[in-house]
Amino acid sequence: MNSRAREKRMGFASALGVMLFLVLAISVQVFVLKSTSTTQITLIFVTAVAAIVALLNGYSWDDVQKGILHGCSIAMLPMLILMLVGVLIATWIAAGTIPFLIYYGVLLLTPEYFLFSTCLICCLGSVATGSSWTTAATFGVGFMGVGLGLGISPEITAGAVISGSIFGDKMSPLSDSTNLASGVSEADLFDHIRSMTYSTGPAILLTLIIFFVWGLSWDSGESVNDIRITQIMEGIKGNYSLNVVTLLPPLLVLVLAIMRVGGLAVMVIAAVAAFLIAIFWQGQTVSDMLTYMNYGYVSHIGVPEVDKLLSGGGLQNMMWTVSLGFVALAMGGVMEKTNMLEVIMEKMKRMVRSVAGLVTTHVISSVIINIFTASQFMAIIIPTRMLVPVYKSKKLLPQVCSRVSEDSATVTSPLIPWGLGGVYYTSVLGVATLDYLPYTFFALIAPLMTLLLAYTNMFMFREGDIETVKTYADDEDTTL
Repeated sequence: MNSRAREKRMGFASALGVMLFLVLAISVQVFVLKSTSTTQITLIFVTAVAAIVALLNGYSWDDVQKGILHGCSIAMLPMLILMLVGVLIATWIAAGTIPFLIYYGVLLLTPEYFLFSTCLICCLGSVATGSSWTTAATFGVGFMGVGLGLGISPEITAGAVISGSIFGDKMSPLSDSTNLASGVSEADLFDHIRSMTYSTGPAILLTLIIFFVWGLSWDSGESVNDIRITQIMEGIKGNYSLNVVTLLPPLLVLVLAIMRVGGLAVMVIAAVAAFLIAIFWQGQTVSDMLTYMNYGYVSHIGVPEVDKLLSGGGLQNMMWTVSLGFVALAMGGVMEKTNMLEVIMEKMKRMVRSVAGLVTTHVISSVIINIFTASQFMAIIIPTRMLVPVYKSKKLLPQVCSRVSEDSATVTSPLIPWGLGGVYYTSVLGVATLDYLPYTFFALIAPLMTLLLAYTNMFMFREGDIETVKTYADDEDTTL
């Protein structure tokens, strides 16, 4: 008998079985066992089942292992950034940066306009930096503290922070997902961004209106405890030197991001700046700062509200999240490299007879890939590459494909509890994914908006439309 493994061929029933097992396993964990702390073990079991199914379908252990390593390689940079976010948060608290933002945020903001302002500022910050993660870990953490001081639910504040943060992750030319979506769709970057304004613009506008109207209806007299706010303000002012110098780290984040410095380097530089400010301005010792950076900052002011508000961060406190990220992407890597995802996608392509059906298929498949691979990058790449030929056959421009990809894959990533986005925001903001999900209005509205455009046939740009004149004219000019 030939020693080579028999022909690799993943059957649809096998691939679907693994997907259903994942859904069943996660459902039992969350709804029956009511546990969210054992997700890594659940996903390891799912990965093991996926590996067994792959072996039974002709794949070798080497194929499975390559898939695991492929997934882990995708996780490497985001997980390194996440570890540094833990370090950064601890140094920013010790340096007085986050206390400064909380103190003056409470002074300047009111409950009526807080949610609107939070979402809007995070929109601007994420567009400037091109990073939803950086925005949430810096400005977002500060707003979470301000929200607590104003008596606003952390779940609602997190929804406003994430809604604003992922807006820039879609629209900024500095964003990795924006560049990735345009690249895999074969669209010009700025054609892609212009195309997104027709779906993303109305989606973020509706989100801001919701937060604005909701804030106006807020009964601040009942929601805010003036005594508690006074205690928080006095506790912060009495234990930190509140000076504009403490704003140097977030200013560095903005400047470096505009200069297109990598996210890993930005986190390191901002943390080092805060480290020095904490020592020379706040009177911290080097030994204490090293401890904070590793294990997290612990406030001992004596006011419970302040101590809760200003305790957190640390590299070690991020390791649970890091382990989840590696396990989830290892699972996704096995599914990708053994063609389980491709088999499922091939079946879904039957739904694409009309333009509306094509967009619906793209949205649904992106969400499914987000769920099964825990990676928005896979959710961008796999469905888009599978469907690009279909968009071309219907004479639709590449920027339509890239727009749908972002409106589905990018925005839904924070809504998957075991996905990189959901894991990250839960870890940084301290709110469970399923708790903030109902208030992350932008992530819920954007996919609906792109479906609305498809079913009404609005802004579905085709070859020959005026939108393409500049791009193709430029190409022709280069040949003359």
